Amino acid sequence: DVRVYYEDTDMGGIAYHANYLKFIERARSDWVAGVGIDQRAMKDEEGLIFAVHRIEADYLMAARFDDRLVVLTDVQSVSGARLILRQQVMRGEEAIFAASVTVVCLTDTGHPARLPANIRLILH
Repeated sequence: DVRVYYEDTDMGGIAYHANYLKFIERARSDWVAGVGIDQRAMKDEEGLIFAVHRIEADYLMAARFDDRLVVLTDVQSVSGARLILRQQVMRGEEAIFAASVTVVCLTDTGHPARLPANIRLILH
């Protein structure tokens, strides 16, 4: 769930475009934890982190000050080192923003790495 605060808007009371990326980032973090992936343990124990590699976004309608929104997150595909998620920001039954987000797995030094097998199993 997301509420559009005054600080999220421009002079016209419309959510500033970059804030949608914040909304979906927070939802992705909650989603990852909700499916049972402990990112802190992944980094501390395996030296692996997730990083956004690509985002394709469609701004469909404007969110406005004090709107109550919901961000939906679904897995589109999982490969050895890549995860593609579809995220939608909804106002009621209406999609107002949609994005395809490619997340990759990296070592904590920034080199590409395979997703751990247990995480691939969780996400399939």
